[in-house]
Amino acid sequence: MTTGNGSDEASGADALWYTGAGCAAIRHETLGPLAPGHLRVEALYSGISRGTESLVFNGHVPASEFQRMRAPFQAGDFPFPVKYGYACVGRIAAGPDAGALLPGQTVFVLHPHQTLFDIPADAAHIVPDHIPSKRAVLSANMETALNALWDGGLAPGDHIAVVGGGVIGALTAWLASRTPGTRVTLIDKNPEKARIARKLGLAFAEPENTRGDNDLVIHASASEAGLETAIGLCGMEATLVEMSWYGERRVTIGLGGAFHARRLRLISSQVGQIPPARRPRWDHARRLATAIRLLDDPCLDALLEEPVAFADLPHCLPRVLAPDAATLCQVVRYPAAAPVACDIS
Repeated sequence: MTTGNGSDEASGADALWYTGAGCAAIRHETLGPLAPGHLRVEALYSGISRGTESLVFNGHVPASEFQRMRAPFQAGDFPFPVKYGYACVGRIAAGPDAGALLPGQTVFVLHPHQTLFDIPADAAHIVPDHIPSKRAVLSANMETALNALWDGGLAPGDHIAVVGGGVIGALTAWLASRTPGTRVTLIDKNPEKARIARKLGLAFAEPENTRGDNDLVIHASASEAGLETAIGLCGMEATLVEMSWYGERRVTIGLGGAFHARRLRLISSQVGQIPPARRPRWDHARRLATAIRLLDDPCLDALLEEPVAFADLPHCLPRVLAPDAATLCQVVRYPAAAPVACDIS
Protein backbone atom coordinates (compact mmCIF):
# COMPACT_ATOMS: atom_id res chain seq x y z
CA MET A 1 0.00 0.00 0.00
CA THR A 2 1.32 3.44 -0.92
CA THR A 3 1.01 6.26 1.57
CA GLY A 4 2.14 9.85 1.91
CA ASN A 5 1.94 12.92 -0.31
CA GLY A 6 2.33 12.86 -4.07
CA SER A 7 3.01 9.16 -4.41
CA ASP A 8 0.31 8.38 -6.94
CA GLU A 9 0.85 11.42 -9.14
CA ALA A 10 3.66 13.41 -10.70
CA SER A 11 5.73 15.57 -8.36
CA GLY A 12 8.34 18.23 -9.03
CA ALA A 13 11.93 18.12 -7.81
CA ASP A 14 15.03 20.28 -8.13
CA ALA A 15 18.48 18.74 -8.60
CA LEU A 16 22.04 20.02 -8.78
CA TRP A 17 23.83 19.30 -12.05
CA TYR A 18 27.49 19.82 -12.85
CA THR A 19 27.16 21.41 -16.28
CA GLY A 20 30.73 22.24 -17.28
CA ALA A 21 34.20 22.77 -15.84
CA GLY A 22 33.67 24.98 -12.80
CA CYS A 23 29.95 25.40 -13.47
CA ALA A 24 26.79 24.02 -11.84
CA ALA A 25 23.08 24.67 -12.10
CA ILE A 26 19.84 23.63 -10.46
CA ARG A 27 17.46 21.93 -12.86
CA HIS A 28 13.81 21.14 -12.34
CA GLU A 29 12.56 17.65 -13.11
CA THR A 30 9.32 15.76 -12.75
CA LEU A 31 8.92 12.53 -10.83
CA GLY A 32 6.26 10.20 -12.17
CA PRO A 33 3.95 8.09 -10.03
CA LEU A 34 5.86 6.08 -7.44
CA ALA A 35 6.87 2.68 -8.80
CA PRO A 36 6.09 -0.51 -6.86
CA GLY A 37 8.68 -1.32 -4.20
CA HIS A 38 10.03 2.24 -4.23
CA LEU A 39 10.17 5.03 -1.66
CA ARG A 40 9.80 8.74 -2.23
CA VAL A 41 12.32 10.63 -0.10
CA GLU A 42 12.30 14.32 0.77
CA ALA A 43 15.85 15.58 1.30
CA LEU A 44 16.79 17.23 4.59
CA TYR A 45 20.57 17.55 4.29
CA SER A 46 23.32 16.40 1.98
CA GLY A 47 27.08 16.62 2.18
CA ILE A 48 29.61 17.70 -0.42
CA SER A 49 32.31 15.06 -0.74
CA ARG A 50 35.04 17.61 -1.35
CA GLY A 51 37.75 15.39 -2.80
CA THR A 52 35.62 13.48 -5.30
CA GLU A 53 33.20 16.25 -6.17
CA SER A 54 36.00 18.72 -6.85
CA LEU A 55 37.28 16.32 -9.52
CA VAL A 56 33.77 16.07 -10.99
CA PHE A 57 33.18 19.83 -10.76
CA ASN A 58 36.42 20.63 -12.57
CA GLY A 59 36.08 17.90 -15.20
CA HIS A 60 39.10 15.94 -13.96
CA VAL A 61 37.57 12.46 -13.90
CA PRO A 62 39.77 10.35 -16.23
CA ALA A 63 37.97 8.84 -19.21
CA SER A 64 39.20 5.42 -18.07
CA GLU A 65 37.19 5.85 -14.85
CA PHE A 66 33.91 7.12 -16.30
CA GLN A 67 32.08 3.89 -15.48
CA ARG A 68 33.76 3.02 -12.18
CA MET A 69 33.15 6.56 -10.89
CA ARG A 70 29.41 6.49 -11.46
CA ALA A 71 27.41 7.19 -8.31
CA PRO A 72 24.49 4.82 -7.55
CA PHE A 73 21.76 7.24 -8.72
CA GLN A 74 23.82 9.40 -11.02
CA ALA A 75 22.14 10.89 -14.08
CA GLY A 76 24.02 12.03 -17.16
CA ASP A 77 27.51 10.98 -18.16
CA PHE A 78 30.99 12.22 -17.47
CA PRO A 79 32.40 14.66 -18.03
CA PHE A 80 29.27 16.86 -18.33
CA PRO A 81 26.42 17.36 -17.72
CA VAL A 82 26.14 15.05 -14.76
CA LYS A 83 24.03 14.84 -11.60
CA TYR A 84 26.44 13.59 -8.96
CA GLY A 85 26.69 13.08 -5.20
CA TYR A 86 26.33 10.30 -2.63
CA ALA A 87 25.66 11.70 0.83
CA CYS A 88 21.99 12.55 1.26
CA VAL A 89 19.82 12.32 4.36
CA GLY A 90 16.08 12.57 3.93
CA ARG A 91 12.67 11.72 5.27
CA ILE A 92 10.50 9.04 3.69
CA ALA A 93 7.50 10.86 2.24
CA ALA A 94 5.71 7.91 0.66
CA GLY A 95 6.09 4.25 -0.16
CA PRO A 96 5.01 0.73 0.67
CA ASP A 97 5.24 -0.58 4.21
CA ALA A 98 8.67 -2.22 4.28
CA GLY A 99 9.56 -3.22 7.82
CA ALA A 100 10.98 -0.18 9.61
CA LEU A 101 10.92 1.90 6.40
CA LEU A 102 7.77 3.87 7.08
CA PRO A 103 6.73 7.39 6.10
CA GLY A 104 8.45 9.86 8.41
CA GLN A 105 11.52 7.66 8.98
CA THR A 106 14.89 9.38 8.45
CA VAL A 107 17.20 7.56 6.04
CA PHE A 108 20.62 7.90 4.47
CA VAL A 109 20.79 7.40 0.71
CA LEU A 110 23.72 7.36 -1.73
CA HIS A 111 21.93 9.91 -3.89
CA PRO A 112 22.93 13.16 -5.63
CA HIS A 113 21.87 16.57 -4.32
CA GLN A 114 18.13 16.76 -5.00
CA THR A 115 15.07 18.01 -3.12
CA LEU A 116 12.83 14.97 -3.74
CA PHE A 117 13.63 11.60 -5.31
CA ASP A 118 12.46 8.01 -5.71
CA ILE A 119 14.61 5.00 -4.83
CA PRO A 120 14.17 1.24 -4.42
CA ALA A 121 13.32 0.48 -0.79
CA ASP A 122 16.54 -1.49 -0.30
CA ALA A 123 18.61 1.62 -1.13
CA ALA A 124 17.42 3.41 2.03
CA HIS A 125 19.46 3.01 5.22
CA ILE A 126 17.79 3.88 8.51
CA VAL A 127 19.32 6.68 10.56
CA PRO A 128 18.62 6.02 14.27
CA ASP A 129 16.65 8.73 16.01
CA HIS A 130 19.54 9.59 18.35
CA ILE A 131 21.87 10.49 15.45
CA PRO A 132 21.15 14.01 14.13
CA SER A 133 20.18 14.17 10.46
CA LYS A 134 22.87 16.75 9.76
CA ARG A 135 25.64 14.55 11.20
CA ALA A 136 24.37 11.57 9.23
CA VAL A 137 25.66 13.13 6.00
CA LEU A 138 29.06 11.77 7.15
CA SER A 139 27.85 8.18 6.70
CA ALA A 140 29.60 7.52 3.38
CA ASN A 141 32.81 9.11 4.67
CA MET A 142 32.69 6.95 7.80
CA GLU A 143 32.19 3.90 5.62
CA THR A 144 35.35 4.85 3.71
CA ALA A 145 37.27 5.24 6.98
CA LEU A 146 36.08 1.87 8.26
CA ASN A 147 37.11 0.16 5.04
CA ALA A 148 40.58 1.72 5.19
CA LEU A 149 41.23 0.40 8.68
CA TRP A 150 40.10 -3.05 7.58
CA ASP A 151 42.50 -2.82 4.64
CA GLY A 152 45.32 -1.72 6.92
CA GLY A 153 44.82 -4.54 9.42
CA LEU A 154 44.55 -2.26 12.46
CA ALA A 155 45.23 -4.05 15.75
CA PRO A 156 44.98 -3.04 19.43
CA GLY A 157 48.10 -1.26 20.66
CA ASP A 158 49.23 -0.12 17.19
CA HIS A 159 51.00 3.18 16.66
CA ILE A 160 49.15 4.91 13.80
CA ALA A 161 49.81 8.09 11.83
CA VAL A 162 47.18 9.62 9.56
CA VAL A 163 48.53 12.16 7.06
CA GLY A 164 45.91 14.62 5.87
CA GLY A 165 43.46 16.34 8.19
CA GLY A 166 40.48 16.54 5.87
CA VAL A 167 37.19 14.81 6.61
CA ILE A 168 38.36 11.36 5.51
CA GLY A 169 41.68 11.58 7.33
CA ALA A 170 40.12 12.95 10.50
CA LEU A 171 37.38 10.32 10.57
CA THR A 172 39.91 7.55 9.97
CA ALA A 173 42.13 8.81 12.78
CA TRP A 174 39.17 9.18 15.14
CA LEU A 175 37.94 5.67 14.38
CA ALA A 176 41.44 4.21 14.84
CA SER A 177 41.73 5.94 18.20
CA ARG A 178 38.67 3.99 19.40
CA THR A 179 40.68 0.75 19.27
CA PRO A 180 42.13 -0.06 22.71
CA GLY A 181 45.77 0.81 23.29
CA THR A 182 46.35 2.61 20.01
CA ARG A 183 48.46 5.75 19.72
CA VAL A 184 47.06 7.87 16.90
CA THR A 185 48.46 11.11 15.51
CA LEU A 186 46.74 13.28 12.91
CA ILE A 187 49.29 15.06 10.73
CA ASP A 188 48.69 18.08 8.52
CA LYS A 189 50.76 20.98 7.23
CA ASN A 190 47.99 23.39 8.24
CA PRO A 191 48.40 24.18 11.96
CA GLU A 192 44.72 25.19 12.10
CA LYS A 193 43.83 21.49 11.89
CA ALA A 194 45.13 21.13 15.46
CA ARG A 195 41.82 22.63 16.62
CA ILE A 196 39.86 19.90 14.84
CA ALA A 197 42.18 17.23 16.25
CA ARG A 198 41.60 18.49 19.80
CA LYS A 199 37.84 18.36 19.35
CA LEU A 200 38.16 14.75 18.20
CA GLY A 201 40.46 13.84 21.09
CA LEU A 202 43.44 13.26 18.81
CA ALA A 203 47.12 14.12 19.01
CA PHE A 204 48.25 16.48 16.24
CA ALA A 205 51.56 17.22 14.58
CA GLU A 206 52.87 19.13 11.61
CA PRO A 207 54.97 17.06 9.17
CA GLU A 208 58.31 18.30 10.45
CA ASN A 209 57.45 17.23 14.00
CA THR A 210 56.69 13.56 13.43
CA ARG A 211 58.25 10.20 14.25
CA GLY A 212 58.85 7.28 11.91
CA ASP A 213 58.12 4.27 14.12
CA ASN A 214 54.48 3.60 13.24
CA ASP A 215 52.91 0.20 12.65
CA LEU A 216 50.27 1.62 10.31
CA VAL A 217 50.27 4.84 8.31
CA ILE A 218 47.23 6.16 6.47
CA HIS A 219 47.72 8.72 3.69
CA ALA A 220 44.72 10.92 2.89
CA SER A 221 46.16 14.27 1.81
CA ALA A 222 45.97 13.68 -1.97
CA SER A 223 49.38 15.33 -2.34
CA GLU A 224 52.80 14.11 -3.38
CA ALA A 225 54.40 15.82 -0.36
CA GLY A 226 51.93 14.10 1.95
CA LEU A 227 52.74 10.70 0.47
CA GLU A 228 56.45 11.33 0.98
CA THR A 229 55.74 12.26 4.61
CA ALA A 230 53.69 9.09 5.04
CA ILE A 231 56.51 6.88 3.77
CA GLY A 232 58.89 8.49 6.24
CA LEU A 233 56.53 7.77 9.12
CA CYS A 234 56.48 4.01 8.59
CA GLY A 235 58.38 1.74 10.94
CA MET A 236 60.19 -1.41 9.83
CA GLU A 237 57.87 -3.61 7.69
CA ALA A 238 54.93 -1.32 8.43
CA THR A 239 51.81 -0.96 6.27
CA LEU A 240 51.05 2.22 4.35
CA VAL A 241 47.45 2.60 3.19
CA GLU A 242 46.88 5.05 0.33
CA MET A 243 43.37 6.52 0.53
CA SER A 244 43.91 9.45 -1.83
CA TRP A 245 42.53 9.44 -5.34
CA TYR A 246 44.31 11.72 -7.77
CA GLY A 247 42.07 11.63 -10.83
CA GLU A 248 44.15 12.51 -13.90
CA ARG A 249 47.05 13.84 -11.85
CA ARG A 250 50.28 11.83 -11.78
CA VAL A 251 52.35 11.60 -8.61
CA THR A 252 55.93 10.55 -8.03
CA ILE A 253 56.79 8.34 -5.08
CA GLY A 254 60.24 7.48 -3.81
CA LEU A 255 60.66 3.71 -3.80
CA GLY A 256 64.23 3.85 -2.59
CA GLY A 257 65.43 5.03 0.81
CA ALA A 258 63.00 4.34 3.65
CA PHE A 259 60.46 2.60 1.43
CA HIS A 260 62.87 -0.06 0.22
CA ALA A 261 65.10 -0.37 3.29
CA ARG A 262 62.19 -0.75 5.69
CA ARG A 263 60.41 -3.36 3.53
CA LEU A 264 57.20 -1.37 3.54
CA ARG A 265 53.86 -2.68 2.38
CA LEU A 266 51.94 -0.15 0.24
CA ILE A 267 48.28 -0.90 -0.47
CA SER A 268 45.38 1.10 -1.86
CA SER A 269 42.02 1.38 -0.15
CA GLN A 270 38.91 2.02 -2.21
CA VAL A 271 35.44 1.84 -0.71
CA GLY A 272 33.89 0.22 -3.78
CA GLN A 273 35.09 -3.19 -2.59
CA ILE A 274 34.95 -4.89 0.80
CA PRO A 275 38.33 -6.39 1.81
CA PRO A 276 38.57 -10.08 0.79
CA ALA A 277 38.77 -11.45 4.33
CA ARG A 278 35.37 -9.94 5.17
CA ARG A 279 33.46 -10.59 1.95
CA PRO A 280 32.05 -13.97 3.02
CA ARG A 281 30.17 -12.28 5.90
CA TRP A 282 29.85 -8.60 5.01
CA ASP A 283 27.99 -6.84 2.24
CA HIS A 284 27.73 -3.13 1.45
CA ALA A 285 24.46 -2.76 3.36
CA ARG A 286 25.92 -4.18 6.57
CA ARG A 287 29.03 -2.01 6.24
CA LEU A 288 27.02 1.17 5.68
CA ALA A 289 24.65 0.39 8.56
CA THR A 290 27.71 -0.04 10.79
CA ALA A 291 29.17 3.25 9.59
CA ILE A 292 25.93 5.06 10.46
CA ARG A 293 25.96 3.62 13.99
CA LEU A 294 29.55 4.76 14.43
CA LEU A 295 28.42 8.38 14.05
CA ASP A 296 26.93 8.32 17.55
CA ASP A 297 29.38 10.86 18.99
CA PRO A 298 28.71 14.62 19.16
CA CYS A 299 32.41 15.42 18.73
CA LEU A 300 32.07 14.49 15.05
CA ASP A 301 30.02 17.65 14.51
CA ALA A 302 33.39 19.43 14.44
CA LEU A 303 33.77 18.12 10.88
CA LEU A 304 30.58 19.82 9.65
CA GLU A 305 30.60 23.26 8.09
CA GLU A 306 27.67 25.61 8.61
CA PRO A 307 24.95 24.57 6.15
CA VAL A 308 24.36 26.43 2.91
CA ALA A 309 20.92 26.54 1.33
CA PHE A 310 20.39 24.13 -1.56
CA ALA A 311 19.24 27.01 -3.77
CA ASP A 312 22.60 28.74 -3.24
CA LEU A 313 24.75 25.74 -4.18
CA PRO A 314 25.68 26.82 -7.75
CA HIS A 315 27.10 30.07 -6.36
CA CYS A 316 28.82 28.46 -3.35
CA LEU A 317 30.53 25.53 -5.08
CA PRO A 318 33.51 27.46 -6.55
CA ARG A 319 34.40 28.58 -3.02
CA VAL A 320 33.70 25.24 -1.35
CA LEU A 321 35.66 23.23 -3.95
CA ALA A 322 38.54 25.66 -4.47
CA PRO A 323 41.94 23.89 -4.29
CA ASP A 324 43.10 26.03 -1.36
CA ALA A 325 39.80 25.93 0.55
CA ALA A 326 39.94 24.75 4.15
CA THR A 327 36.36 23.46 3.94
CA LEU A 328 35.64 20.23 5.77
CA CYS A 329 32.23 18.63 5.13
CA GLN A 330 30.06 21.27 3.53
CA VAL A 331 26.50 20.58 4.59
CA VAL A 332 23.62 21.47 2.29
CA ARG A 333 20.26 22.33 3.85
CA TYR A 334 17.03 21.68 1.96
CA PRO A 335 13.68 23.46 2.42
CA ALA A 336 12.25 20.39 4.19
CA ALA A 337 14.82 20.85 6.97
CA ALA A 338 13.58 24.34 7.82
CA PRO A 339 12.11 24.64 11.33
CA VAL A 340 8.37 24.24 11.46
CA ALA A 341 6.53 26.81 13.54
CA CYS A 342 4.19 25.30 16.12
CA ASP A 343 0.84 26.86 16.97
CA ILE A 344 0.41 26.41 20.72
CA SER A 345 -2.50 28.80 21.11
